[in-house]
Amino acid sequence: MCVLPIPVKEKKLMDVKLGELPGWILMRDFTPRGIAGAFQRGYYRYYNKYVNVKKGSVAGISMVLAAYVLFNYCRCYKELKHERLRKYH
Repeated sequence: MCVLPIPVKEKKLMDVKLGELPGWILMRDFTPRGIAGAFQRGYYRYYNKYVNVKKGSVAGISMVLAAYVLFNYCRCYKELKHERLRKYH
């Protein structure tokens, strides 16, 4: 049986080899509609995997909360760093 190779454009990121990566990135759609579509696909993939399940847990919600906390920590790191080095006396 002959297996036909999958075109680089249709491959998922995890299936792309390192040499094919620049060509794969250039084939992506970087228009506002393409970027919005990518975010929408990611949201639906996350929602169906962690939130919309028969036996759910707090894993989906806790990951969103952890990402929010990490994002705010990174955003305020500069101020927190100066606060840590300040002497109180």
